[in-house]
Amino acid sequence: MKKVGIVMGSASDLPVIEKAVETLKSLDIPYEVHVYSAHRTANAAAEFSELARKNGFGAIIAAAGMAAHLAGAIAARTTLPVIGIPCKGGAMDGLDALLSTVQMPSGIPVATVALNGGVNAALLAAEIIAVGDEKLAAKLDELRKAGEEKTLRSDAEVSAKFNI
Repeated sequence: MKKVGIVMGSASDLPVIEKAVETLKSLDIPYEVHVYSAHRTANAAAEFSELARKNGFGAIIAAAGMAAHLAGAIAARTTLPVIGIPCKGGAMDGLDALLSTVQMPSGIPVATVALNGGVNAALLAAEIIAVGDEKLAAKLDELRKAGEEKTLRSDAEVSAKFNI
């Protein structure tokens, strides 16, 4: 199975990344986590990106706040799918990170999830890898079914309490 690379611009993004890690663990997807800044460690980020396919990765998750150039910098150096997580913080409370992550130039795509969307980033990476892995696809189907069942149980509880 392909691994998921997870990079964050600084260790302050770790609470968001931990949610992605927990999700990947629950699906038995191998991963590696690194702190690479698009600005402070540009060479290390570039090397990681350029070698990612050779090193067995199938997708990369990149989380960063404020200027949030990390996902774009990673995507510029690989043709693997890159999923950007804009992180809250700074003067604009994440809006700047969202706009920086989603506004990639033509030819350098970055999929973007919600602010602090670690779970959805991991699920999207899993769906990408599952294109060639039926066992993983079945796990994702089970996870969706469990979410549906949980929501239907909540509906029954709320309906029983409030509906006449």
